[in-house]
Amino acid sequence: MAGMMGQHWLQPDWDPGLTIAHLALSHLTAQGIEAAVLDVDRTLLPGRDVTLPEPVRFWLMEAKQRFSLHLFSNNPSHSRIAAVADQLGVSFTAAAGKPRRGALRRVLADLDLPANRVAMVGDRLFTDVLCGNRLGLYTVLVRPVRLDGTACYQDRVQRFERTLARWMGAPTA
Repeated sequence: MAGMMGQHWLQPDWDPGLTIAHLALSHLTAQGIEAAVLDVDRTLLPGRDVTLPEPVRFWLMEAKQRFSLHLFSNNPSHSRIAAVADQLGVSFTAAAGKPRRGALRRVLADLDLPANRVAMVGDRLFTDVLCGNRLGLYTVLVRPVRLDGTACYQDRVQRFERTLARWMGAPTA
């Protein structure tokens, strides 16, 4: 949202149609981003796995050199999200309760950055994008990732959410 009036709650600031592994870090840097709050399930890895796809791991290691990273998941399994965060040496929140704002406010306080310097990256409009927009973060909608790091284009959930968001007046793709 980055403080823009008139933007729909369900409209991401950036919707490149790519998985996280293919996002240009230079685009985020150009927006003044200093930290990224990352969804886990289907954004970083598919299914119930805890092993990151190699292209995703590579992107995360590159991103970690430029930004503070925090994993932010609605998944209630603290041990699973911890297992992913430990591979990267980053902080995390499990059972985040997106799109509610409480847990994200705590993360922003810990990061000690203005909201518009923080990107919220995820695959869901009604949790990730909505939560980030409600607090003024730079929201990025990515394609769900498959085990090999490529995009899952037959994603019924994201397609349904995009359709519903359009019905609600959001100018989404």
